[in-house]
Amino acid sequence: MKKLLYLLLWILAGAVSAQAQRLNSADSALLIKQQDSLKQLADKILNGKTEDVRQQASDQLIPQLVRALKAPYSFRFRFDSLKSISIQYPQDSSFRIFTWAVENETTFYRHYGAIQMNTKSGQLKLFPLFDNSDYTANPDTVVDNKGWYGCLYYKIVQQHFFNTEYYTLFGYDANNVRSTKKLLDVLTFKAGKPTFGGSYFSFAEDTVPKPTRKRFILEYKKEATISLSYNPEMDMIVYDHLISATNEPGKPYTYVPDLDYEGFKWKGGKWVHIEKVFHDALKLGKFPLEQPQDQSKKNLMRPQTQEEMDAEKAAKKRKNK
Repeated sequence: MKKLLYLLLWILAGAVSAQAQRLNSADSALLIKQQDSLKQLADKILNGKTEDVRQQASDQLIPQLVRALKAPYSFRFRFDSLKSISIQYPQDSSFRIFTWAVENETTFYRHYGAIQMNTKSGQLKLFPLFDNSDYTANPDTVVDNKGWYGCLYYKIVQQHFFNTEYYTLFGYDANNVRSTKKLLDVLTFKAGKPTFGGSYFSFAEDTVPKPTRKRFILEYKKEATISLSYNPEMDMIVYDHLISATNEPGKPYTYVPDLDYEGFKWKGGKWVHIEKVFHDALKLGKFPLEQPQDQSKKNLMRPQTQEEMDAEKAAKKRKNK
């Protein structure tokens, strides 16, 4: 009888706790209104005709977003209407990351972002992210939120090792008129504060071992399309192997995929490099391709490979039949 009573009390306490962590109706209604205002600014950031319009919209969005997030348990509000702002969650929903980019007149991109922690009290705990990538001569560094290597995040993969959570961030940077970047960064929390980078990308098992990297960056030709993604079936990160289309390895803006793939496998708290993921040789007469992509169809908020775009197009055709 006592066990049953304890069980009922435990269930009731859980229900009360869950109820307390919900947005109340007044805050929810206010957030919906604030989201409408934020959506207009977010659309201007992406589609504004001039740099001034885009930058002003970003400058206005930051304080408005902070005001909205100050609502108790705002973490429960997903801001689904902000299509031009990337919002990514890890598997454990311990935080979420907002990121966006502002294009200037010379087609360079400045990135903005913030990490919102999922607090038990519902009070706002926010870490603003300051893009330091343009001022970093050596990106192979360990930094806090003030030295962030700016980009748009499109995926988070969570790993656990020795009582620590490791969050691998998949990023996209439209970069400039000649090249694009995709990158991997590992986020950890030390004393409750975010740390980006560390000795996590190991090349010790390569045929010719190379030094461990603190973050992994792929830079490639603007007209090319590459994949950098996590394959859950293989339980590894897989990405396109790149070569210089002009035989100039010192110029990343000449790099294109050659139909081969590399990867990383999580081992002992590190991503260990796999030199060749698939071992099927290219058929005779099959040459590396740039996979040119229609620039007008690029979506900075949802970067895709050419295969993903083709699959989406085919799905739409089937739906319209």
